Amino acid sequence: MNAPLKFYQTGTFTVGNRLLAPEQRSVQSSTERTNALNSGHRACQGCGEALGARYAIDAAMRATQNQLIAVNATGCLEVFSTPYPETSWQLPWIHSLFGNAAAVGTGVAAALKIKAIKAGLPHSRTRVVAQGGDGGTTDIGFGCLSGMFERNDDVLYICYDNEAYMNTGVQRSSATPFAARTATTMAVGPTPGAERGKGKNLPLIAMAHEIPYVATATVADLRDLEAKVEKAMGMHGARYLHILVPCPLGWGSASFDTIKLARLARETGIFPVFEAENGEVTSVTKIRHRVPVDEYLKPQKRFAHLFGPKGHADMLAQVQADADRNIRRFKLLDESAEV
Repeated sequence: MNAPLKFYQTGTFTVGNRLLAPEQRSVQSSTERTNALNSGHRACQGCGEALGARYAIDAAMRATQNQLIAVNATGCLEVFSTPYPETSWQLPWIHSLFGNAAAVGTGVAAALKIKAIKAGLPHSRTRVVAQGGDGGTTDIGFGCLSGMFERNDDVLYICYDNEAYMNTGVQRSSATPFAARTATTMAVGPTPGAERGKGKNLPLIAMAHEIPYVATATVADLRDLEAKVEKAMGMHGARYLHILVPCPLGWGSASFDTIKLARLARETGIFPVFEAENGEVTSVTKIRHRVPVDEYLKPQKRFAHLFGPKGHADMLAQVQADADRNIRRFKLLDESAEV
């Protein structure tokens, strides 16, 4: 599954001129995928969160032989997929409050554990995924999530990070990056946009709890995302997956640039992609072609104030410095990388 593959054809079972073995094919390339998040939902064009949820939950369904229960926090994902009385979900799915998805997932896992014990089984065959956006994860649900980590509850928590409260009008969250314009961090004043030095790095906080598995991923690398979900579902205990999901509406980007932006976030070093087990980084996705941060920022209107005749070269330099620090911290540069 982790063998290096070069794809020359997309949407097929082929690499170059040869057929992939069934075990090497992505979940989404198979007609047997569950379509856990089915058509008919009301996500915006180019919604990274809809892609991320579809990829992640379909992979989790395959890893558990469709024995999966999902708990979903309030937020964009819940709103666009379940407008009462409709739903686009094709698995047992529970809507929790904005801040308690981790706690509800813990309760479901505890009930399944009791049933397994009564049946004489070491673990329940049915597994639990809890999921939410960055607002419901890094802010409102932070306490419940930390408690889930501390107790090492048998839940995979997935954060779909679009870097603001998109569902309620694009307000800043603690995952909003420095200098980004939101409805509550206006592009005004000497340092426009989100203030520097605020926010939380949830993957690192999860690592500090020394839980069995922490990983980051983007919707630009489907195979990496699927592999990490399947690996997480092969473990027991608390697990955390943080997925970058660009939002055309909130980021002010073109709907066809979602995958491009997710890829640039990794290639600039702004969003490090890695895995960690028990508090230690075990693998990183190397940057093959390093690009400056302005290539990532320019297509997004939320950073438009950094460019133009006036611009803010000093703020751009700070964003670049942060990306460079990530590259050093996680050793992200490939030895053969172009600089």
